[in-house]
This record gives sequence, C-alpha cells and structure tokens, in this order.
Amino acid sequence: MSTSKLNLLSFTGKMKILHMTWLAFFISFVVWFNHAPLMLVIAEQLKLSQSEIKTILILNVALTIPSRIAIGILVDKFGPKRTYSTLLAVGSVPCFLFAAADDFQQLALARFLMGFVGAGFVIGIRMVGEWFPAKQVGIAEGIYGGWGNFGSAAAAIALPSLALLFGGENGWRYAIACTGIIALLYSVVYFFSVSDTPKGSTYFKPKRSGAMEVTSIWDLFFYILMTVPLYGALTLLTWKLSPAGMKMLSDTAAIGTYIVIWALFFYNVYKIVHINEEHLTRPIEEIHRYKFKQVAILDLAYLVTFGSELAVVSMLPMFFYQTFHDTQGISMVQAGLLASGFAFMNLVARPGGGWISDKFGRKRSLSIFIAGLAVGYFVLSQITAEWPVLLAAAVTMLCSFFVQAGEGAVFAMVPLIKRRMTGQIAGMVGAYGNVGGVIFLTVLSFVSPATFFITIACTALVVGIAVQFIEEPEGHMAEVMEDGSVAMIELS
Repeated sequence: MSTSKLNLLSFTGKMKILHMTWLAFFISFVVWFNHAPLMLVIAEQLKLSQSEIKTILILNVALTIPSRIAIGILVDKFGPKRTYSTLLAVGSVPCFLFAAADDFQQLALARFLMGFVGAGFVIGIRMVGEWFPAKQVGIAEGIYGGWGNFGSAAAAIALPSLALLFGGENGWRYAIACTGIIALLYSVVYFFSVSDTPKGSTYFKPKRSGAMEVTSIWDLFFYILMTVPLYGALTLLTWKLSPAGMKMLSDTAAIGTYIVIWALFFYNVYKIVHINEEHLTRPIEEIHRYKFKQVAILDLAYLVTFGSELAVVSMLPMFFYQTFHDTQGISMVQAGLLASGFAFMNLVARPGGGWISDKFGRKRSLSIFIAGLAVGYFVLSQITAEWPVLLAAAVTMLCSFFVQAGEGAVFAMVPLIKRRMTGQIAGMVGAYGNVGGVIFLTVLSFVSPATFFITIACTALVVGIAVQFIEEPEGHMAEVMEDGSVAMIELS
C-alpha cells in the first residue's frame, strides 16, 4: 500500500490530527472492551452464572446503537474536539463503576452505560473528513478506523497481564480502573491538542439539530423507513433478556422496555418530519441536493461488513476449538490465537480498503469487497474437522481482509455525501453495523456455524446488488457559509 502522500511518521498538521484522533478511538475501544479478557476472573470472583455473563455481554452493546445516532447529532453541532474530549471523560465514570462493582446488578448497570463509549468512532469520522481532501480521505479514514479498532485486541492482550502485575483478587479491578484513568487523562490532552478544522476553514453545522435534513419528500419517507431496523435491533436485544430468552427481565419489565423503545421511535419520526417539513415545502436548488439512497446503501454495506465482524469475532474461537479439538487436538488458547487473526487484519485491511477506494473508485471498490466477503463466508461454511488448521486460518484471514477493507470503503464515502451532516450520517451508518451484529448473533443462536456463515454470505449478495445503485461521488459538494455565500467542496 503506497502512502507516499501521507507521511505516517509526521506529527504536524493533518497527520497530527489523524494520529491524535485514531488514538482517541483506540482508547475508547480499550475502555469499551476492557471486560472481555477478564470476564472469567470477574465471573469466578463475583459468582456470576452463565446467564448473567451473557447478559453483561449483551448490555455492553445495547446502548451503542442509539448513542451513535445521538453522538452524530452532537458532533455536527458542537464539533469533534469538544465531543470526543467529553465522551472520553464521561466514559471513564462507568469504567470506574464497573471496577468497583460488587454484584451482578452493579456490573450490569456499569456495562450498559459503557456502551455509550462505543459511539466514539463516529466523532473521528467527522474530524478526519474535515482535515483530509477527497483524494486522501479514504486511506485517512481507514487508518483512523483500522488502527483505532485495534483497541479491542490491545485490551485482550494487555489487560490480563496488567491484572496479573497488580496481583491479588482485586487485580482485575485495578486493570480496568487504569483504562478509565487513561481515558480521563487523554480527554484533556485531546482537547488542548487538536482543532476542528484547518486554520481558515469553516466548520459547517446543520441548520437544525435532532435529525438529518433530506432534500426530497421521497427521501423523507426513505429516511423514516431506514430508522425502523435501529429500533427493531433494540427490541431484539430486549427479547433476548426477556422470559422468552435469557429470563433476565420480567414480563412487565420487557413490555415496559418495548413501549419505551417504540415511543422513542415515534418521537424520532416526529423530529424527522418537524425538521424537514419547512424546507421541503419550497423547491430546493439542485446544487444543495443530495440523495438519501447514498446513506441507506452505506447503512446496509456496514451492516454486512462490521456487523458480521462483530458476530464472527465473538464466535470464532469456540468454532475453531469445537471443529479441531477432537481431530487435531488444538486447545482453547490455540483456538483463540487462530481466531485473533480476524481482528488483527484491521491494522492493514481497513486502511487498504480506504486507499483502494481513493485510487480506483469508491463504488467499484466497495462492490469488489462485498463480493469477496460473500465468497469468503461461503468458503468458511465449508470448513470441517478434516481441513488442515493452517488452511482454515488462512481462509479466515482472507475473508477478514474483504470484510475490513469493505468497512474502509464504506467510510471512504461517508464524508463525501453532505459535509455539515457527516457526523449524523456516520452515526447512522455506524449504528447499522451494530444492528448487523445483533441480527447475525441472533441467527447464530438458532443455527449451526455453517448455516450462520451462509446466512452472512447470502446477505452480502443482496447488499452487493444494492451497492450497484450507489452513485460515485464526483464534482463538488455545496455548503452555505455564515455570510450566505456558497462554498464548493471537491469530491474527486
């Protein structure tokens, strides 16, 4: 991958912003996933049941779906510097609460609140999009996403060792508290080290906050339709915790939660209509229009890329162990190491996907990555106990490349739709990634791993067809300056 136009060793100008911002994302992911590598120790010390462990894992992602939407609105209104600094500082609080918890209820509440930290990804998309031109935004967003996303793997590597270093029965508490301290300190460093835009540039903000602006009545209906799966995923998570699922919520609590979720949906619909009704009553000049289908297709693409990654990373260690333990004698530790290759590909695959999009076209690149993803998951569905373990690992890595390169290609296009709403667009696309994770993990709870992989492959084929209707960003994007003049932002 050529990075001749991006000096990764530089720490000035836009490169400083990129490094400071991917590190903020990295820390947010360390905090978000700090429980995972220590979960067995925590469960043993606090006498948690298997059902309670699964509940904590679900709660860790439950708030991320609505919080990515909310953070998208906040970053567009207040700017990424203030929003990221605040998120890291506020996110340290549930981290400390989790470290101090003495029972399941305290753990569950802290973990639920921790899901808000997972929305940090959205903020950096807007920040990087402000600092890098269209010809470099793909690789820059890829580096931001890929290197920052590695925070979850870093937590898995570092935190068990840190807990052992502290020693004693409270070692895990000190290790988790350390991640909160790091987030709190870095929130101050980030605030005083970055600016929202290059000097002399304008930070464009939406005219009204609360929902995205659309530019046609049909896009208004399309927008409302695309919000339904977000609330559907929250409903599905509630069902998992209800008496029909893991029995962690009573019937009354589950019904109450369903009512709250769908009341929020109707309030969201009201906000969407309210924010758009005034300007849609007048003709909108062609120069100021954008097509919401661009957002919708990227939603679906991220659902199948990042959504499948979330699901596969969760099940892959056990899949390798159950497939190869009896025939080839691999241990749980070896299975975990083999599976870790899927996450490690983030370091190169996501930046690679962004770079390829910059160089060879965004629609073409995304189409190829989605097709490769579909083939990759189909091949994974064919793995049996007779396969050589190394071949299975190699196929997994190859599939992972297409998955994460696809993620890079998605966010190579997100900043090129409508600058003043980049945060909200990134929030919705990012939330769809979590929706995909919820859907695919739910499918896995009912079917075999082979059927699970085929389900993802078939979903990818459908999404691949949808991608053919996306339009390559070309020409210029128009935004209105504070003095009423029109600024033209290059898209190619």
